[in-house]
Amino acid sequence: MANIKSAKKRILVNEAKAAQNKAFKTALKTSCKKFKAAIDSGDKSAAETAYKEAIVMTDKAVTKGIMHKNKAARKKGQYTIALNKMA
Repeated sequence: MANIKSAKKRILVNEAKAAQNKAFKTALKTSCKKFKAAIDSGDKSAAETAYKEAIVMTDKAVTKGIMHKNKAARKKGQYTIALNKMA
């Protein structure tokens, strides 16, 4: 354990940020799974709704620094292709 006051604060702040990142990653994975489930079920309207949510969550992940921008672009492209194959 740290002895310096600022180091103690850093530990607390880092734990809080890690918890926030973990919660956001979980929400991101959930939105992606909902989209894939909607695609598999064949429900076009549900898939479009889930698609929009997955795209928004992916963009937020990039702005928060949780996901690399190239990975996000690749994922969004994959989601778009999957949605277009339904039509």
